[in-house]
Amino acid sequence: MNCGVDKLQINRLFEIVYLLLNKKNVTANKLAEHFEVSKRTILRDIDTLSAAGIPVYTSQGKGGGIFILDNFVLNQATISDEEQNQILLALQSLSATKFVSADELLSKLGALFDKSDTDWIEVDFSRWGNTKPDKERFEILKRAILKRQTITFSYPSSYGETIIRTVNPLKLVFKSKAWYLQAYCLLKNDYRTFKINRMLSVSVTSDGFHKQDFMPPGVESSDHMAPVLTHLKLQFAPYAAYRVYDEFDTKDVTENEDGTFTVTADLPDDYWLYGFLLSFGTAIKVVEPTSVRDILITQVTEIKKLYLPE
Repeated sequence: MNCGVDKLQINRLFEIVYLLLNKKNVTANKLAEHFEVSKRTILRDIDTLSAAGIPVYTSQGKGGGIFILDNFVLNQATISDEEQNQILLALQSLSATKFVSADELLSKLGALFDKSDTDWIEVDFSRWGNTKPDKERFEILKRAILKRQTITFSYPSSYGETIIRTVNPLKLVFKSKAWYLQAYCLLKNDYRTFKINRMLSVSVTSDGFHKQDFMPPGVESSDHMAPVLTHLKLQFAPYAAYRVYDEFDTKDVTENEDGTFTVTADLPDDYWLYGFLLSFGTAIKVVEPTSVRDILITQVTEIKKLYLPE
């Protein structure tokens, strides 16, 4: 393809090749409709491909059209080594949710790219001890998104409410160590983002929707509004190091000479916060603010009453 070919035509030429590889035989009129150009432009494109050594041919009469030799394969050099690895990694990731039947496809692409190490990574979206339910839920959501089907589920919020939701599922998103579903909520008549682990009793309805009618915004919090944040200064015992680095950014962590850790972080000031802090048990001390310390003391007192009633 010579220098006189512009970028738009180059993109069209490559897509023509991919279409012919996939469909085997396409008419010039169909290609003209697909690319919204004239039939004459398509015929010029075919001449350009032939001149470049691509075995593209035309035939007349019934069943005729434009076709490419069956034994033709794209030169793998058109895809860089890094891009090949990215494609294989993406397929390995998608196979964990069964978005594609990846094993056969990985094998074929691995051979095409001359890659024998296609099993160097395994991605599993399920939680420890919860493999089957998590994968089943991903499968339901995937099918509902691809088939444009409305779903229902019950959803506990961080404010202690559990509400039945009916939504049009649009996109799965992984963010901040968790998976979320972006959807249009028919209860709120607005977009919402739901944490997938909290979606209970997910079921697909008989109702459908047109995805092009919905354009979700950027990923929001699960309750669609920015949470109120409080600035905390926390101190952790040395034996809590593994959780400190699991839960907080390293830039917010200071390791002290005595082996303890000081963490400064902005966290949502809601019901979730106190459960999170209490999950550290005696490994944590809230240094600031005193208001959070006071609420924790009250909650610890209430917990004590459960086991040592007066």
